[in-house]
Formats: sequence, structure tokens, C-alpha cells
Amino acid sequence: MPRIGIPRARRTALVASALLAGTLLGVPGRPTEAGGGLPGTATGRGGAVATVDATASGTAIEVLRQGGNAVDAAVAAAATLGVTEPYVAALGGGGFFLYYDPRTRDVHTVDGRESAPAAMRADSFTDPSTGRPIPLEEAITSGLSVGVPGTLRQWDLLLRRHGTRPLGDLLRPAIKVAERGFPVDQEFHDQTARNAARFADFVPTRKLFLPGGAPPAVGTTFRNPDLAATYRGIAEKGIGWFYEGGLAREIVRTVRRPPLVEGAARKVRPGLLTASDLASYRAVSRDPVRTRYRGLDVYGMAPPSSGGSTVGEALNILDRLPRPASDPVQTLHSYLEASKLAYADRERYVGDVPGVPLKELLSEDYGRERACLVSPTSALKPPVAAGSPDGQYETCASASGTGGPLAYEGPQTTNLVVSDRWGGVAVYTLTIEQWGGSGITVPGRGFLLNNELTDFSLAPRPGDPNAAAPGKRPRSSIAPTVVLRDGLPFLALGSPGGSTIITTVLQILVHRLDLGMDLPGSVAAPRATQRNTPTTLAERAFLDAYGPALTTRGQILEPYPGPPPEIGAATALEFLGDGLVQAVAEPVRRHGGSARTVRPD
Repeated sequence: MPRIGIPRARRTALVASALLAGTLLGVPGRPTEAGGGLPGTATGRGGAVATVDATASGTAIEVLRQGGNAVDAAVAAAATLGVTEPYVAALGGGGFFLYYDPRTRDVHTVDGRESAPAAMRADSFTDPSTGRPIPLEEAITSGLSVGVPGTLRQWDLLLRRHGTRPLGDLLRPAIKVAERGFPVDQEFHDQTARNAARFADFVPTRKLFLPGGAPPAVGTTFRNPDLAATYRGIAEKGIGWFYEGGLAREIVRTVRRPPLVEGAARKVRPGLLTASDLASYRAVSRDPVRTRYRGLDVYGMAPPSSGGSTVGEALNILDRLPRPASDPVQTLHSYLEASKLAYADRERYVGDVPGVPLKELLSEDYGRERACLVSPTSALKPPVAAGSPDGQYETCASASGTGGPLAYEGPQTTNLVVSDRWGGVAVYTLTIEQWGGSGITVPGRGFLLNNELTDFSLAPRPGDPNAAAPGKRPRSSIAPTVVLRDGLPFLALGSPGGSTIITTVLQILVHRLDLGMDLPGSVAAPRATQRNTPTTLAERAFLDAYGPALTTRGQILEPYPGPPPEIGAATALEFLGDGLVQAVAEPVRRHGGSARTVRPD
């Protein structure tokens, strides 16, 4: 199925020209006034969707047209992304899902995060011969990094509780795409090329993704009949085949004995996954995290994701600071400072552990205590120390001390947003962690396995909430977010990007709610990410627009290194009233996304 809309090469040139002219990124002292005519933007009624891929967006639209709801459409789109975006979305991974139910006006979340095998320990990534963590690249490309996949259990729970269609029906569009194939574009080629060296060392991965020994050429058709057969098997046999049946045994065998090419020089550590680990996995419904900001209710994911709490805490800090009148430089300075403080608390307190102090981290008094550390004219020197969310907030706490190092998180994931004719809203961020996950494909099954266990702290400090443990889920930054106004949806958004997900979501909210940008402009605007690290990494357009002014306030900025040198790839919805919805995808990042509505306005 071809990608539709403006050709990517033309679209990239068009938007790049606009960025250079300042029409999308805004300039100091002037809010952006980008309109709905931007590439990757659609406005209409009857349901809306935005993803990174036109084929997946088309799948979701067809489900909505046939009477499916937002959950049905999101699951069908995710299955299609498993075909067209196999290096970030696959059966071998997991994710976090947020759903607004229009019947009850409640927000629900489902945690499909991968979990550690029962044999995992805090020192599992330590080389016994050296007593030091094994090299990161070696940890990533290994069976040891593979967590129990959560995707299918998550789909099953979502559809049983909130969907209207059986999983088998929702897999049919993805099966067709896998059988017929899709045209290879530059993004798919580039992602394959970045992984070619490690893909070449695994027999099934080399066979599937490096036909003829090289990445598939742009313009050729990529087919995945193995994945089509796997989806068909799931539709016929149920998800028990994956978690307790024959496919489960194949997955375990692959993880414990990675299928290396004969003579490969790469050292690949075997994994710890067992059949009982797969059989015992469950997706979990969790209460969402909620924060009030500018009179709005902002909902996100609870731990093991740190997305909801960290976005929420940063907004809570910003809500206690003076609100400058349409001053981008001052607003962005405050955004960077609030992000430093929230990330310091994230590293210290948030993980898949009991007793995460969510209520205190998101309390107004704690937000006020942290906000009093922010100066409008000078930046805190990172890494700053975590605060004390202990309920005692009578004075302004000192910023003495330093924070710990930022834990590694792979930067690649994907996000989709869907709304339906009844007002239901789904935000789904799914991942296999790194581009291409562990690099290991299950032989004959057409999907890659994750490397999510590298999201644990590889060298945990005493008391680290993100230390590995049996059955534990590694901390994530995934941040699907819904903003309600008077109990009804106003915004819905999310992004990929590892630990930059939080800052991407936060910055889009700041642009939209504080700087008066419209949603397309907020998504397209250049980004900077400050995660309590010594420097703030920023896209080139951000440095050009705001670098000198922020430097005078003590911010230390450097170009985001990449590849590619861009932060996030967001998708978002805005509800404009009277059933009208604006869907927004990236105009340029990841070569541009796809936004559609059932009935275009």
C-alpha cells in the first residue's frame, strides 16, 4: 500500500524552507501562527488518527469507518506498524496505552511493559571477569537484554475491556500489508542501514532485512510473509500460542541460543527467558497520574513509566512560576529549569518499586518548594539534587548537592493517537527499545525481539529504584498524555525518543498552552531536551532561534548529536468543539508522519 500525501522528498524540502524562514519555529517575542495546512495535519469529523506511517493511519481510518472505536483502531494500526515500522513496533516488544472513555469520562491506562525474567538480578549486566558493567552495545545486542514481550497481552486486555472487535479481525489489514508488501522509502532504508552490521550476524535477521546482503533499496517492495503467517496463527490459535504454546517455545529457544551466523565475530550473550516467564506475564490496568495545569486536567502513565509523573511534576513547577506574557525565551528558560528539577526526582524516586511518592511529587506545595529554586535570570547548574517530597514544605529547600547520572534509554519508539465518533480517545506508545531492538529475529516468525532490559540501571547505586530484579519492569519515559477541559478531551499526544519523550511532550504542551501556538506549530517547533544533564541538547533550529538569549541566562546548549539530529516524532490531536478534531503528525522529523480524519472538513 503506497504512502499517500505529499512525497517525502518534496515535503521535507517544503517544511525545511518554512523552518528556515521562521514560520514554524517562531522567533523570540512572537508566537507561531502555523495553520492546519501544514504537511501532516488533517481536520475533520467522525474520528481522527495520526501515526508516523500512512499505511498504519489508513488502517485505523478504515476500522473507524466500519464502526470500530478508538481502541480497535489503535490496535489495528499498531499491528500494521509491526509490518511497516518493524524496528520500533513489533510483537516482540511492549508499550503503554491511555484511553479516555466517553461513556464514563474516565481515563484508563494499560501497562504492557516488558518484564524481567525470574532469573534476572541487579548484577546480571555485570561482567564477572571485570566486575564492571558489560559494554552497552554488547548488552543491547544480546539475548540477555530481551524482556518478556507484553504487546499481545496488552492488546487482549484492551479489547476485552474497551474494544468492540475481536483481535483476529483487527489483524487482517496487517496480514494483507505483510503479504503484499509496501514500498521501501528513505526512512526504512536508513533505519536498516544503521543496523546492518549487527543484523548481518543473525541468520533470520539477515535473511529478512538484508536481502542479498544489503539494506533493501528505496522504491523496492518489502514483504514479510513470515509475519503474515504469525499474525494468522495468532488469529486462529489465540494469544496462548504466543505465551504458552509452540511459539512460546520458539521465542525461548531464540533468546537462550541466539541464531548467530556461522563464523560471526560478535560476542552475543544468551538470555535468561524461560517458558514460565512467558506464561506468567500479565498486562496491568493502572490508575493514571493526574495533574492540574492552567485549569486543565493532564493525565499520564503511572510507574513503571516515569512519563506521567515527570511531565506532571514539571508542569506543577511551571504552574507555580510567574507566567511571562508571550515571551518565548523566558518561557523556555523556565521549561528547561523545571525539567532539570523533575528529572532529578525521577532518577531518585521513580521505578517499578513500591512506595513511589506520586502524591507528594505532584502536590502543589512540593511544586512550590521546587519552583522557588528557579531564577528568571540564571540557570541552576546541573545535575541538581533531588528534592524531599516528604510533606514538609514550609521553606524553600536548598539546591545543594548533585544528582545521579541519567540512566540509558534507547531513543526509538513510535506513538499513535486515535479518536472515534463517540468521543473516545486512545494514545498508544509502543516500542522494542533500540532501532531494531536486540537485533534478534525469531526464526521463521518475521519479528524482532526487544532489548528493553537495558533500560534498567546497568550499574545501579544503592537504593536505585531502577535496579533490575526478578519479574520487575524497567523504568520507562513513555508519556502518552490526554488533557481534559471541563471533563472533555482537549489535547492528546505522545512521542518516541527514550528519555527525551518527557521533554518532547512537555515542550509541546508549553508551546500550545503558554506560548499560544496552534497544535501544528507546537509539534513542528524546534526542540531542546534538558534531563538534569550537564548540557542541554537542542536541534539546530532551536539553537539558531533561542541559543544566544538562553545562554545569557546561564543555559549551556549543544547540538543534539543524532543520528538523525532531531528530537522525538510526536503525534497529537486537538478537539476543536462540535465534533471537529485536528490530527497532527510531524511534518519533517522521521521524514514526516501521517494524519487523517474519517470525514475531512
